[in-house]
Amino acid sequence: MEESFKALEFVDGKLKLIDQRVLPTQLTYVYASTSEEVAFAISDMIVRGAPAIGGAAGYGIYLAAKESDGNWDLFRKKCDIVGFSRPTAVNLMWAVDRMKRIAEDSGLDPDAMLAEADRIVEEDRSMNKLIGKIGSAVIRPGATVLTHCNTGALATCGWGTALGVIKTAYEQGKVRHVYADETRPRFQGARLTAWELVDAGIPSTLIPDSAAATLIRAGKIDCVILGADRITTDGDVANKLGTFPLSVICRTYGVPFYSVAPTTTIDFSMKEGKDIPIEERDRDEVIRPGGVLVAPANIDVFNPSFDVTPHQNITGIITEKGIIYPPFDVNIAKLKDQQKA
Repeated sequence: MEESFKALEFVDGKLKLIDQRVLPTQLTYVYASTSEEVAFAISDMIVRGAPAIGGAAGYGIYLAAKESDGNWDLFRKKCDIVGFSRPTAVNLMWAVDRMKRIAEDSGLDPDAMLAEADRIVEEDRSMNKLIGKIGSAVIRPGATVLTHCNTGALATCGWGTALGVIKTAYEQGKVRHVYADETRPRFQGARLTAWELVDAGIPSTLIPDSAAATLIRAGKIDCVILGADRITTDGDVANKLGTFPLSVICRTYGVPFYSVAPTTTIDFSMKEGKDIPIEERDRDEVIRPGGVLVAPANIDVFNPSFDVTPHQNITGIITEKGIIYPPFDVNIAKLKDQQKA
């Protein structure tokens, strides 16, 4: 089961991106030919999902190197523009920092930097396949799975993280049905996950976010599997708004709750979820979804893009290095030590 699309691809000196703002009604592409255009694509959510943002950022820094023509001050300014295009997903700064190290090692050689950006993308695709195989072990045969937001090939450089686990388990004959939260206010579940599930031919049902609790209480959900945009060293997880209440419901009714992410999503410099910067987005996403006014135009709006799920509510964190179980602080520290070795 290979997806019929690529969320991002570097072609003829430009970053080709599926415009995720207009799916599923249109499958159109945006071409970013400058580092500033890549930064805009990230901030405006043309490309979204932590791993895909990291992949796009790699090409953004490559373009910054070309545009700087050996001027290090200009290069660093352009790196900041890309690096601060969205604040929560740790993969963004991870990719920027990785590309900056290559710039320093190569003397700002664009060829070396393009090769590194390509490696980031290929590594993510391979990593997601491995995560899928590892994570499918937690899904029992005949399972009904619920997921939130979009964590498939659209959110990554290929295959997906949480949705990649679900797809792998479906290939193995384990997954009977998938419920997808619509994921307000930008409807990534309705517009993107549902589109990917249909494309993959997986039996699935789209639900309002608020219907998840009813399904879980009724015993109709065997496990919840979703993504992460940043994981702290104590195991707290920042993910799309709505993840935290799902975790509370799962803990109340004894439903396994798994977060799926590559280890690049772990922020080893941050201990607790309370320290994660949470992006607040434009009020129009809430009162004008799709450009249609659905609320009083002068109402105050609180629109955080993410919430933080405490580690106490998480059954396990599925990564390419294996499944991390409690105590998360101890086992994440072991993972950090392994990476240093």
